[in-house]
Amino acid sequence: MSIEVITQTLLSELEEKTEKQLQFAISVLQNLNENVLQQPSSNGGWSIAQCLWHLNSYGDYYLPKIENGLKTPVQETVIFKSSWLGSRFTRMMQPGNGKYKAFKDHVPPVNPDAREVIATFIQQLEQLLLLLRQAKGHNLNSIKIPVSISRFIKLKLGDVFSFLVAHNQRHLEQAKRNLN
Repeated sequence: MSIEVITQTLLSELEEKTEKQLQFAISVLQNLNENVLQQPSSNGGWSIAQCLWHLNSYGDYYLPKIENGLKTPVQETVIFKSSWLGSRFTRMMQPGNGKYKAFKDHVPPVNPDAREVIATFIQQLEQLLLLLRQAKGHNLNSIKIPVSISRFIKLKLGDVFSFLVAHNQRHLEQAKRNLN
């Protein structure tokens, strides 16, 4: 099932969600001490630092690809139509939609440098906001980005943005559970 949405509405919603994620990272996460950031989850899951390292690994892959895709001069379109696969990936990553094993390249080390991880995460959220704003003059249907798990599968830019924001939210919720 594909979903149609007005491009400006999609970008505005994703920008708003990313802005909230950024504010949480700045106001809460960067002010936590090292012990809290490195403390593994009580259920044996990742620490806050590991959650953010995982998100950074996706940002390291996707943000340069998005930036490069936005260099292509394309005509803006009013309607973005999500692909079946893009919708599925985004739904899978939304908080509360099952548990998935991270792909090998995205599994965090046991004790990543928490301060560096948070600084990188904040920088990547700021970059994502800039790219979302820059995308307002582009056709989110025609720019294709290869997915990190298989370079042969490409998603529409709008689907990649939706996936990234949902994936960030999923793991920020996981990190928040470590605060309780």
